[in-house]
Amino acid sequence: MVVILRCCPLIQWLSLAVLLGSVVGLGEDLDRPLLGPPGSSIRVHESDPGLKKALAFAEERYNRVSNAMHLRRVSRVISANKQLVKGIRYTLTVELSNTQCKKSTMLRTCDFYPELNQLKTEVCVFEVWDIPWQGASTLLKQKCQPKVEFEVEESNKVEDPSTSQPLEESVELLGRFKEFMTKYNKVYSSQEEVDRRLRIFHENLKTAEKLQALDQGSAEYGVTKFSDLTEEEFRSTYLNPLLSQWTLHQPMKPATPAKGPSPDSWDWRDHGAVSPVKNQGMCGSCWAFSVIGNIEGQWFLKNGTLLSLSEQELVDCDGLDQACRGGLPSNAYEAIEKLGGLETESDYSYTGHKQRCDFTTGKVAAYINSSVELPKEEKEIAAWLAENGPVSVALNAFAMQFYRKGISHPLKIFCNPWMIDHAVLLVGYGERNFFTHLFASFVNNVSPLCSQVKVFPSGPSKTAGGRIMESRVTTTSTGAPMHVGSTRCAHLL
Repeated sequence: MVVILRCCPLIQWLSLAVLLGSVVGLGEDLDRPLLGPPGSSIRVHESDPGLKKALAFAEERYNRVSNAMHLRRVSRVISANKQLVKGIRYTLTVELSNTQCKKSTMLRTCDFYPELNQLKTEVCVFEVWDIPWQGASTLLKQKCQPKVEFEVEESNKVEDPSTSQPLEESVELLGRFKEFMTKYNKVYSSQEEVDRRLRIFHENLKTAEKLQALDQGSAEYGVTKFSDLTEEEFRSTYLNPLLSQWTLHQPMKPATPAKGPSPDSWDWRDHGAVSPVKNQGMCGSCWAFSVIGNIEGQWFLKNGTLLSLSEQELVDCDGLDQACRGGLPSNAYEAIEKLGGLETESDYSYTGHKQRCDFTTGKVAAYINSSVELPKEEKEIAAWLAENGPVSVALNAFAMQFYRKGISHPLKIFCNPWMIDHAVLLVGYGERNFFTHLFASFVNNVSPLCSQVKVFPSGPSKTAGGRIMESRVTTTSTGAPMHVGSTRCAHLL
């Protein structure tokens, strides 16, 4: 029996659709990513924190070498794309305009000239290479020209009608959007925002249809709580891109294999080892929920009591990770060891944003210590899970923005381990139509459908490539007064 966890980013799903010719007329919207192969450039929303950092860096470098008397800053973002390399490469086309401040003044405190003739706007193309984990940024390219010349060049280009046609607001579309707003209590600040969210909703309906057409399992894709978000908004708010950078600080000793073969199927929810679904809110803290779910299950197996432990403690007190901006489960286990344990949810409740660490040693309810690495073979992971309890896994969740229920089975050839961005709790496995699969409970999913099970099937054991690429499964040991057990953390790339 071979068990496999598969993941596939939305960009690659849609690229595959184009290549196969199974769907046509994908359309293009400024809020949607560009189609392309793995590693291609995608559009970035102006709210993206990484984009804001890149813009500030480009401004600073521009003004450092500029001969102008006054500082200039970005007055308009024409386009912004990013590409995952060793770090992130941003390609920015922006308008830079004169401010009323001379170069000795802080850039962000300066206002633009009210008179158009004094703005002296330029259109610049910047390429910024950012390596977040090294705290390093480099300006790869800077090319500027007066705005008038740029507009003349643009006017000579043939307009793409797909970007200029108004949205066809059918009665059916408006009805579905109104139903969506009512069901998920959506309130927007202005009519302009309503129009924008309606357009995104419309594009997302088409995306969900394409995902449905491509899926090889029984998954159902459609309207979810996230249907008014762009892919970039969904990824930056709820997911965890740091997981793609998961590396271990030092080699780990191998875990003791399972003592016997695994049952045909197993679900730890049926055995009381999984706590009720929790809500991570508008915080990219999936890593914390995944780790806490893992420890809760193991504590139950060793002590007979299912505690609800504190994710907020990790968000506030884990100095190795970045709270709502993402984190690595391996770091979280190390941080818990250094802290001395975990408080309960009732003692240290979840707020969904980082605040001052309020950890109290006297309230510690669970402990962990030491780490080992589990086997990479999926059948060995399944056997180990059935014998030892739920594990924490990382996967790619782009297609999950519109997932509703069923078995999600993306095409394997477009799955890439470096695109993982979400951590969940793996609670069991089973068999279906001669295929075996691991399934994960999205204990940290914010959707009302969060109690649904995500299932990731594999092919028969003889199928070539039936193993997880660069799989890594790790284990830590728990400790408790008068009782010592073990906690496992699994990382599947």
